[in-house]
Amino acid sequence: MAALRIGGWPGEAPSLCYHRPALNFTIMPDRPKDRQHTGFPAAPAINSISAVTLATHDMGRAVRFYLSLGFSLRYGGEGSTFTTFSVGSSYLNLIGQSEDRQWSWWGRVIFYVSDVDALYERALAEDLGPDSTPRDAEWGERYFHLTDPDGHELSFAKPLAAPS
Repeated sequence: MAALRIGGWPGEAPSLCYHRPALNFTIMPDRPKDRQHTGFPAAPAINSISAVTLATHDMGRAVRFYLSLGFSLRYGGEGSTFTTFSVGSSYLNLIGQSEDRQWSWWGRVIFYVSDVDALYERALAEDLGPDSTPRDAEWGERYFHLTDPDGHELSFAKPLAAPS
């Protein structure tokens, strides 16, 4: 990665940027005013995620999996093509897809829970095979990972108490 001084946005001095020629992209410094060069007004604030929707090849299996972890069913169910679970003030949706629809790794959904260790023990008792044991992370959360039956990575976390 090469460091370059290139011209800044209109009216600004050149800034230090990083360019990856082999990948053909440049990383610009991230500042709120960076987005003002388009001539559009500032974007409205993004406040929260309302829902995350995950695809499944087997709705019954997926619903049983999430119910076994303690998710609360709001709509749909094992025989539905679309199911919704309540997650605090947000939702986790499942949408049925045919076997010919395939997906690859896309990321991870992180759920905050009241007790990471208790949920881990529940996942073990339900034979859900957590991918990791609970641990304290350097970024200030206790967490463990679990993969659902359709390959979606899930993380269950709780912020650690701030040191006194």
